[in-house]
Amino acid sequence: MKKKRKKNVHAGVGAGKGRDPWAIREFLDGEGTNMTSEAAKIGVSPQIFQLTVKGVRNSRTVLSHLLKIGCPPELLSLPEDMKEEAQS
Repeated sequence: MKKKRKKNVHAGVGAGKGRDPWAIREFLDGEGTNMTSEAAKIGVSPQIFQLTVKGVRNSRTVLSHLLKIGCPPELLSLPEDMKEEAQS
C-alpha cells in the first residue's frame, strides 16, 4: 500500500506545496551533510536554502544543487520548468 503524502502546510502556493522537508533533511543527513554546509557550497544564505527545503521559496539554485547531489526528485516537488532537468 502506497503511503499518501500530505500537503506541506508550511509552504505557500505552487510547486513547494508538495515538498517533503523532513525527507529532504533525512536525505542530507544520510549523505553526512546539512542545509548550512550545502548552502555555503553553492553560495546562498542558509535561510534561502531552508526556505526552499520547506517549500516557502523555489530557489532554482538550491533545487538544482539538491538534484545534483542525488536527492530524489519526488521529494522536491519541482516547479514545471525544472522537471526536465530532473529526468535527465
